[in-house]
Amino acid sequence: MDGLTQSSETTDPAGGNYVQGRTVISDTAVAKVVGVAARGVPGVHALGTGASRSIGAIRDVVGATDLTQGIRVEVGESQVAVDIVFMAEYGYPLQELANTVRAAVYDAVEGMVGRSVIEVNIEITDVYVPAPDAEKQQPRPRLTERLGVKSAPSPDLEDQS
Repeated sequence: MDGLTQSSETTDPAGGNYVQGRTVISDTAVAKVVGVAARGVPGVHALGTGASRSIGAIRDVVGATDLTQGIRVEVGESQVAVDIVFMAEYGYPLQELANTVRAAVYDAVEGMVGRSVIEVNIEITDVYVPAPDAEKQQPRPRLTERLGVKSAPSPDLEDQS
């Protein structure tokens, strides 16, 4: 199924239900809700596998962020199943992180989409370990410094009166 179809019903003043029309919620819309919820959890570094994160970095540069990267949903008549692939940040207990992401997805989908979530399968593919400050690359020395050539001192602007 490509989306979620639901009849919208309201109560008329006499107390009976009548149908106003049909509502279709696409898989893409549900996947975006899931993606935003998962990204909002502290400890989630990036969604998707290594290859999809590389493509996603290019998309980010051109301003076309893919909010569904690393997300797969199956939308049924009344239920939603979700698969999420992401990279965690070092320092977060992985099982607790997975449970926090799962809870955030349940809340977001049930609150925004109005359907129950039957499962949220999570795959943590990697752990991001930031480089310590001391090991961060220092700026590369200028060519003149590498060659041992002293540069001419620049004229002082205050001396020019």
